Parts: sequence; structure tokens; C-alpha cells
Amino acid sequence: MRWTPGGRSGDLEDDRDASGGGGGFNLGGMHIGIGGFLILLVLSLVFKRDFLSLVTGGGGGVPTENSQPDTARDQREEPLVQFVSFVLDDTQKTWTQILGQKNVPYRHAKLVLFRDSIDSACGTAQSATGPFYCPNDEKVYIDLGFYDELKQRFGAPGEFAEAYVLAHEIGHHVQKLTGIEPKVHSAQERDPRSAKQLSVRLELQADCFAGVWGHSTSQRNLLEPGEVQQGLNAAAAVGDDRLQRMSTGHVNPDSFTHGSSQQRMEWFQKGYSTGDMNACNTFAQ
Repeated sequence: MRWTPGGRSGDLEDDRDASGGGGGFNLGGMHIGIGGFLILLVLSLVFKRDFLSLVTGGGGGVPTENSQPDTARDQREEPLVQFVSFVLDDTQKTWTQILGQKNVPYRHAKLVLFRDSIDSACGTAQSATGPFYCPNDEKVYIDLGFYDELKQRFGAPGEFAEAYVLAHEIGHHVQKLTGIEPKVHSAQERDPRSAKQLSVRLELQADCFAGVWGHSTSQRNLLEPGEVQQGLNAAAAVGDDRLQRMSTGHVNPDSFTHGSSQQRMEWFQKGYSTGDMNACNTFAQ
């Protein structure tokens, strides 16, 4: 993609060195929180006994913080941080304009970068679950290691493939702002049997919304030749049928929650071709 490196989004929250351990301490292999460590330290001073040795096995081990900044890794990831910052700002600027034409005010979502795991308003975010949007705090959570998985494990390399992932999650934010997401959530609660089918339609619409943003980048000549295919490859790579086949060797359409590879490509392509969010009504199909 044609973009200029060199900055970070004001909507970016970098918690990579604060996540994955909760900022506690390791004492002889046992993890305790900062509060627990302070209590043991105070008891040791008051009673003049080494209470810390009770959790270090008597070895007098020195407590170490569980989360230490990984400076070298941070530096390696900085170009990717700047790229996702660009995509974040560009998608949100695009949707501000699109929704503004419909008299729908746009609130900026935040992008939280983390490692391993982190608490969100929707529960614990873990690397294994992949990027996700939490409507409760209007934040997107991404472990940048997912992009290595996308490229190496799922065979979907390229900047526009990476951009598709974030644009899809911002698509969920658009669903929240336009009232689509809460309506679907209520419908799922009323009829749990339709929950997975509704989830598929919600996800496919987010793919279509990602395509709408992709259309905007094409109109502004931000795409290099072949990059649209990168987005399609990424959409196909995370289809339920492909993921199930990779993990179990079998495909069970009744358990789909995001849609098949073919469906995800088709809806991304529809948004990209039309540039019109009105064409993204997956619930009318």
C-alpha cells in the first residue's frame, strides 16, 4: 500500500509490555500479585521473619517482575505498529465521512496492542483467539503476532491482507454505531438456536464493510497492483471451513460462526466493488 511511515495513531493504546502477566512477581516459580508481595514484605519486617522464603522454597530468591519490556521485539514491530496506525486512522476517517452523509455521528474506536493476554470489557483477550472487537468498550484488540500467523500458517501475506484484518474489526465498530450489533445481540438472546447463523451474517457484513473501505483506498490510488487479491486471500484464510479443516480435518457447517471462505471472499468483494455500505445487507439474504 502507498502510505508514509513515521507516526502513531492517537487512537492507539500500546499495552504490549503491560499485558501477558498482570504486572505481578515470580517468586520461586510461583506468581503472586503486587499486593501479595507487599503483604509478605510487611509481615517479614514486622515479625522479623523471612515470609518471602515461604513461597521461594527457602532459597531466598529475589523477586522479579513477571512482565519486562521486550525492547528488541518492540523495535522489530515498530514498522508494523506504524502501519496499523495508518490503517486505523484511514478507516476511521473514511467511516466518519460515510456515516456523516447518513447523519450518524462517528465515535473513534481505540486499537489496543497486547501480547499473550489482556483484560477487556468483554472478558480476557488472548492471542489464541485472534483479533476481536469489544462493543462494551469500543476497542479493537490485536496481538501483532497474529500477523505472523496470517502470513506463515494461513498463507496470506501482504500489507493489504494485514489491513483487511483491522478494517474488518472496525466494521464491527460501525455495526455498533449504526445499531446493527445491539439488534443482532438481542435477537440471539431471544432465539439462541439462531445465534450462530446471526453471527455468520454479522461477520460477513463486517467483511463487506472492510471491502467498502478497500474501495475508498482504490479510489485514492493507495493500492499497489495485486493487493486486492491479498485482501481476498486473507478473507479466505479465516473462513470457518478452512479453519475447521486445518484443525480437525472435517467441516461442520452447522457450527460456523464467521462464514465459509467463499462467503467471506464474496462479501469482501461486494463491498470493494460497490463502495456502498447499503450493498452489505447480509441479513436480507
